[in-house]
Amino acid sequence: MRVLVVEDEPRIAADVREGLERAGYAVDGVSDGETAWFRAGTETYDAMILDLGLPRLDGLGVLRRLRGSGAAVPVLILTARDGWRERVEGIDAGADDYLVKPFRMEELIARLRAILRRTAGHASPVLRAAGVELDTRTRAVSVAGREVDLTALEYRLIAFLLHHQGQVVPAGDLLDHLHGTGSDREANALEALLTRLRRKLGPGVVETRRGQGYLVPTDPPGAADR
Repeated sequence: MRVLVVEDEPRIAADVREGLERAGYAVDGVSDGETAWFRAGTETYDAMILDLGLPRLDGLGVLRRLRGSGAAVPVLILTARDGWRERVEGIDAGADDYLVKPFRMEELIARLRAILRRTAGHASPVLRAAGVELDTRTRAVSVAGREVDLTALEYRLIAFLLHHQGQVVPAGDLLDHLHGTGSDREANALEALLTRLRRKLGPGVVETRRGQGYLVPTDPPGAADR
């Protein structure tokens, strides 16, 4: 999953990036609103963490432009403004959640997981499909009860596909969501990654739809209860 962090305070930006990367996210960062607006319009992100007090264009301005353009990327506002009016204004402008500085990194990551789940239509923090179980809180992945050790990139790949289970995801979209700006996005690298992942998870978890993309099939109703 790929996140854009928009924060003009270097220390906070560095701490947020480090925390998100430790939690398995690909992270890009910018420090002003105009650049954030440009990047959000030209790159693909699963979520945005947005400070309100930004130079060039403030966070609410970025958010209103995003929603006015039809962009549905989930947005978590980070701000030092703790008055209820500011919170209401942010939510009304289209934010999905709101976190006041100073904050704990654990809470930021939990709130980010929650808005990503809600956006994908999942109520539980544990994602299940095709015999795979992934706990978004601990990053533990298991197959038929057996825990599987994945690299950060392998985890990012199966997490994205499980968030979008039942949907065919084109290779280009997968590459966009797996890597930050400047990373290797070659199709051959994706195929090699999928080969390693299938070896660990077993056959039938990630299907290839020739000419279309990749799919984790949705379990039939009631399968998780059997």
